[in-house]
Amino acid sequence: MQPAIAMTSPPIAPPPERPDFAELFTPKLVTVLREGYSLANLRSDALAGLTVAVVALPLSMAIAIASGASPAQGLYTAIFGGFLVSALGGSRFQIGGPAGAFIVLVAATVAEHGMDGLLLTVLLSGLMLLAVGFLRLGTYIKFIPYPVTVGFTAGIAVIIFASQIKDLLGLTLAGPEPGPLLEKLPVLIAALPSADPAAIALALGTAGLIVGLKRVRPHWPGMILAVAAASGLTAALALPVETIGTRFGGIPSGVPLPSLPPISVDRVLAVLPNAVGFALLGAIESLLSAVVADGMTGRRHRSNCELVGQGVANIASALFGGIAVTGTIARTATNVRAGAHGPVAGMIHALVLLFFVLVAAPLASLIPLAALAGVLAVVAWNMVEKHAFLTLLRASRGDAAVLLTTFLLTIFRDLTEAIIVGFALGSVLFIHRMSRATAVEATPFVPEDRADSAGGARTPYDETARDRDVLVYRISGAFFFGAAASIGSVLDRIADTHRVLILDFSAVPFLDSTGVNMIEGLARKAGRRGGLVIAGAGAEVRRNFAAHGLAPPLIRFAPTVEAALAEARG
Repeated sequence: MQPAIAMTSPPIAPPPERPDFAELFTPKLVTVLREGYSLANLRSDALAGLTVAVVALPLSMAIAIASGASPAQGLYTAIFGGFLVSALGGSRFQIGGPAGAFIVLVAATVAEHGMDGLLLTVLLSGLMLLAVGFLRLGTYIKFIPYPVTVGFTAGIAVIIFASQIKDLLGLTLAGPEPGPLLEKLPVLIAALPSADPAAIALALGTAGLIVGLKRVRPHWPGMILAVAAASGLTAALALPVETIGTRFGGIPSGVPLPSLPPISVDRVLAVLPNAVGFALLGAIESLLSAVVADGMTGRRHRSNCELVGQGVANIASALFGGIAVTGTIARTATNVRAGAHGPVAGMIHALVLLFFVLVAAPLASLIPLAALAGVLAVVAWNMVEKHAFLTLLRASRGDAAVLLTTFLLTIFRDLTEAIIVGFALGSVLFIHRMSRATAVEATPFVPEDRADSAGGARTPYDETARDRDVLVYRISGAFFFGAAASIGSVLDRIADTHRVLILDFSAVPFLDSTGVNMIEGLARKAGRRGGLVIAGAGAEVRRNFAAHGLAPPLIRFAPTVEAALAEARG
């Protein structure tokens, strides 16, 4: 006769309420103002904003030039994009602007589709970021494996440095500089006889001054001081090196009116893959930067609101002729260290840059390109997480494979491809590790008091061991598609050997649809003799069973293994 096992498990708890729209998408600026904003807070934000602007001024121009854009476009990006990232984003301290990580993608887009194509790409990526934010997908973007982020960041740093070799050495090329690294290096090597000693001296001096000031005077604005010194030296000695004025004709003393880039179906389809890459990298970079700021301050950002703010900022940057906008880790960290109170600091940073464009733009014409190349060489060196790279190489073969694959694909293929392949490899590695961590124990159940009396060691439960009608199996670990096959093969062999099969699910934190399907098949097989009982399942696991329609009499539940044994023998 089939034993009657009561449904004595507690009711399934309702899922926690999801945050409402206002809670998810209220900009941190609104939160800060609601808390009360004093004159002392404004003073702190003004000082931090000025400090960040001094750092952002040379970086914005240098990154734009390295990306194939004009220095003015880099400043427009920091002004309009940076202002909106701070005003509308979900991070209290985020500083937005052009980022070194985008140099590769922006330069490739300019070379392939021209400047109008770049602006359309930035516009589309902004719309994509808006969609990702409003669909609340920001949480999932943060699941990019750590070896992937370290790998593509190091790869980007190598490409940035390679892109600056021409200006670092003052080389004169016979034709346009190729984009791909393997095509670029032979051209640069062939042009080595044209190296300019003055450009080399300026580049080395700029990089050396930045590094030296960071060590002896870490609170001084090393980048702007080094660039200013190089500019003054170039003007005073009339050095025959290329400057912003000689290559770009200087920077306009004003900002452009907003305008849409040319849009057509064909152009949208042509730049769409680039826009996907911009959106993916922008989301990753901005959320990583927000996480860094959270770690430095103990605050917590709103991921989806941050992506919405990034989306609006990219749309505005495209309308005003700028390039891609994202959260910048170095400038955000500078903002925190400078004592910022909230997003007003980032808005002030953008206004200071606007003031420079309106009042002091002619001074930028004197900046030598070799000095900006020295700035980017330092940025590239600092981008590489050298300790993390070496640690991951030694940690395990799996992490090393993911790291090196992402690193090499970034350098020799494509950044978007590198991230996708690296994420896929990381996911396969995770599945493999989780499947090995999931186990089924044939040893009969051990009551907690028996284990405690034995000093924590598991000892056989004699009554169950002698019982030929009831068998207890304990499953531990996530029960998902990666582990279902191996567990199913073990359980399937014994389903017909006992009258009642009890599965202890107390150590199963997660159950997916593949696991449920395997349990359903097992229950139908075990039902021919006595039945299947799930004991100790958590609320989430029971909810998953219920969602798939698994209920008595096909499958029965008990709160503990002791309760299931008592019912089976009753």
